Amino acid sequence: MQCNNPTQKEANRVKIWFTLTGTNHYLGSDFLEKGMKIRLEKEPDNKYDHEAIKVLLDGVGHIGYVANSPYTVLGESWSAGRLYDKIGDTAKGKVKLITDRGILCTLKQKKENADPLTSGNNDPEDITAAQPDG
Repeated sequence: MQCNNPTQKEANRVKIWFTLTGTNHYLGSDFLEKGMKIRLEKEPDNKYDHEAIKVLLDGVGHIGYVANSPYTVLGESWSAGRLYDKIGDTAKGKVKLITDRGILCTLKQKKENADPLTSGNNDPEDITAAQPDG
């Protein structure tokens, strides 16, 4: 009898989601669409948040930030503080869901730096991370 249950290691893998917030301070979010590619860039000199990660759209520029407050992080998405040490100075993402409270996005894998933690999900561009056992 064949068992189709995932191993514990596979079950612990999740896509890394983050919330794009603060768009109302820039151009709003009406122009954003599911599937749009965005760029994340650390902003270590930000005077309000030393873990700030700004979000940019090619051709448009700065459109918001990765949420870093319990009031702006939606659902189980990762905060900027949680992401900060997991990415380089820049990273890429993709818009997945647009809501009135924020925009849910996923990180995209850099193909030249394939990470063993990123294999085994349905969208090869979405980064996954192992969750702690417990």
